[in-house]
Amino acid sequence: MSLKLEDVKGLGKKVENLKEAGIDSVEKLASAKIDDLLKIKGIGKASAQKFIDNAKTLLGEQSNETESEVKESTEEIDEEKKIQEELKKLEEKKKQLEGKKVEKGDFILVKITGKTQKGRIFQVSSIEDAKKAGIYDEKKEHIYTPEFVIVGKPGFLNEGVMETIEKLNYFEKKSVRIPPSKGFGKRDPAKIERIGIAKFRKLNEGKNPELGQDFVKKDGQRGTVTNILQGRVIIDYNHPLAGQNLDYNIEVIDKIEDFNDKIEYFMINKGIPKANIADFKANYNKKEKSIEFTIPKQFLFQNLIMLKFGLSMDLQTNMGDEINDVKFIEIYEKMPLPATPSESVASKVEEYNKQQESEQEEEQGKKT
Repeated sequence: MSLKLEDVKGLGKKVENLKEAGIDSVEKLASAKIDDLLKIKGIGKASAQKFIDNAKTLLGEQSNETESEVKESTEEIDEEKKIQEELKKLEEKKKQLEGKKVEKGDFILVKITGKTQKGRIFQVSSIEDAKKAGIYDEKKEHIYTPEFVIVGKPGFLNEGVMETIEKLNYFEKKSVRIPPSKGFGKRDPAKIERIGIAKFRKLNEGKNPELGQDFVKKDGQRGTVTNILQGRVIIDYNHPLAGQNLDYNIEVIDKIEDFNDKIEYFMINKGIPKANIADFKANYNKKEKSIEFTIPKQFLFQNLIMLKFGLSMDLQTNMGDEINDVKFIEIYEKMPLPATPSESVASKVEEYNKQQESEQEEEQGKKT
């Protein structure tokens, strides 16, 4: 960007005076001496210093902008290079895995589309698929990803899907129908509760029931309000997909072998956004078989008890050969104290005195 003398703050009508004196560029003004400017009509000592400083600042800003543009360009090239390298690695990995059988104990990523027999899609593995299916919810964006699974381990997928995966090769696609007995179970009438509205309000923080709302009992059991009838609230604690035959399209798309990648996927599984994973600095001590997470500032005042407990259990249960202890470090930095009234008044007095001195010098320059 080309700079003009008019771009220097505070010059105003003095621009013409400077140009007449031969100072016709920002560079010349920045390198000028105070004595040079004092020879120009209407410029005092304080103004001369201010004009020179403002010119230098402007040049510095331009230099910083240029450096920033160069830096951004370099970063974009580096980022593109990284992306290409990652794509190349993925392609090479795909060649190595393609056709190989999935083994029990493998840490894998599975692409899944799940739908009911009536065609309602309830599970997808990408944001694009969620939007196509009309089930996209911006607040739940983190769930539209491939499933992280340890083959043969319970707690990751339902029995029917896991059994299907165990028979697959990497990158093999399979469509399968899962019956309730190997899906989310049969509907159990004993899991349907009827309670009075008054009692429900007490359990629901004084709020009235709403059809379709989620409800969690004190013991952690989750249910849905399915009806409000004759002063009673009907709550169904069955899984929403219980009793249904379910159709799945399944494809195993990756094998997770790197230690740090496994840690990352366990963190994502516990609800930590992928964009924030790097903020949770992890320090692994191989000798002691311990891993230490530093909680980032933005998460310090959130209730992370269940997250920390769940992540610890997952790592100790599924990576027990490498991890015994899981530690969490929380650092609360000392907050700077606000300025005392006396300090605040003193700074204002000093600022006022400087301003008065500057105006007096400028006025003296006009008289001379």
